[in-house]
Amino acid sequence: MQTLNPLNRQSSWLVSLACMASLAAASPVAAAETTTLGFVIRDWFTSAFNSKFLDECPAGLAVANDELWWRGLSKEERAKQTENGLIQNLDRQFSTPRRGPNGEHVCHDPTVVTDPPLRIVEGKYSFGANIDGNIDGSPTPKTCSHVNFANPDDETPGIDNQMYRLLGCIYGWRRGGLPEANAHEMRGTSGLGMILIEVSGVTDPRNSDDVTVTFYRSIDQFALAGDGRPLPYSSYNIEMKDGKPRYRDSLKGSIKDGVLTTQRGDVSLPFYGNYNFLHPDIRDMDLRLEISDDGATAEGMVTGYYSVDEFMYYIGGMTGHVSGGTNCPSMYVAAHELADGYPDPETGQCTHLSSAFDIGAYAAFIIHPDKEEQTAQR
Repeated sequence: MQTLNPLNRQSSWLVSLACMASLAAASPVAAAETTTLGFVIRDWFTSAFNSKFLDECPAGLAVANDELWWRGLSKEERAKQTENGLIQNLDRQFSTPRRGPNGEHVCHDPTVVTDPPLRIVEGKYSFGANIDGNIDGSPTPKTCSHVNFANPDDETPGIDNQMYRLLGCIYGWRRGGLPEANAHEMRGTSGLGMILIEVSGVTDPRNSDDVTVTFYRSIDQFALAGDGRPLPYSSYNIEMKDGKPRYRDSLKGSIKDGVLTTQRGDVSLPFYGNYNFLHPDIRDMDLRLEISDDGATAEGMVTGYYSVDEFMYYIGGMTGHVSGGTNCPSMYVAAHELADGYPDPETGQCTHLSSAFDIGAYAAFIIHPDKEEQTAQR
């Protein structure tokens, strides 16, 4: 057995003491405890700036599909098709889109006819965010040239929101319009397309420097109070597929003074409205969510690049084209012309529209299946 040299005992003790101090510094006695916040999104509306006198639409509102239909008929045929005007436009919404040369539905195939150009927003202001990082709309490796907006509240320049430029002069897509009001009501009563937000790594619900924000879909309906609004702190189970959450994209973020903000990233979300269910991938998406003082509710905005193909698929499949004032062929052309995100590598044509959505949420408990349930589903 080796005997420690007495002359080395003091230096050995000092080394041991230094190692203990180093370990203590590297491993705090008690790590900060973390918690998780949960929210369920109830409100989801395309962000729109509407002036009182349509200043943003100097040419007026877009011409709707129904008007193009009856203007394309002779006076005699118009009288016959509408029973001399007694059949109102809402009651003829299923026949008026079939104005292709062979009776094709122009919203199912918006390329079969050529309509007058869509009247689009030409105003200066829009809500949204500076998604591409510049203020002059010049092209970048991920974007095409476009005209930026300024924020109407504080004149902040560089706002990217081509979705609003596309929709802002369409009657039904202005604030309070039927397509989004109908979609909102459908989500509330059906429980379809419900987005859950889980915020993990929270050290303080009002101020946390490093959190992870994950998005799921609920398989439960909203738990409603007597006034028809969701009850805060209700429980919602997440949708699973092959033993894993069907939606689970995450973004890094932080909370400051009760405002949650995230970094940008690609997120797949569920969406339901007007009898359509789809899975939009919002590219370079971010979330800003202002949490109420009591933590029961939150409101904010989602911004990012929304696929033109996904959006036109939604438009083509929805009902209510007459009451919404939509005109699919002109929207289809304008959407591709206005697209400002993610150029096609072969054509150079951008494939996504910069967008902004106003959201409202309620605090929720998000229920994950336990390991045994997950194993059973594999």
